[in-house]
Amino acid sequence: QVQLVESGGGLVQPGGSLRLSCAASGMLFNIYNMGWYRQTPGKQRELVAVITSDYSTNYADSVKGRFTISMDNAKNTVYLQMNSLKPEDTAVYYCNRGGPHGMFGQGTQVTVAS
Repeated sequence: QVQLVESGGGLVQPGGSLRLSCAASGMLFNIYNMGWYRQTPGKQRELVAVITSDYSTNYADSVKGRFTISMDNAKNTVYLQMNSLKPEDTAVYYCNRGGPHGMFGQGTQVTVAS
């Protein structure tokens, strides 16, 4: 059974940092594009960052220079390092395999507030 399990969300003050993790199981990890999406109430889920099987990365303009996606094939885990967090980064963050029509995890809440 394929599973994507996110962790690392929480409450952080503006300017702070968090690192999200996504542990994948039941799949060949390093043949897929992996990514992070986020969603706020009333809005569509949006792409935050993606990393390909050859480690190319791409980011939403709103997070460029602040967020970094990385992948550890030995641990079947994808990370999202989030620095200089802003209140508008508040959302549920979802790990993703294979793009918008692919598979998503259950999500982890990130709240940026003072």
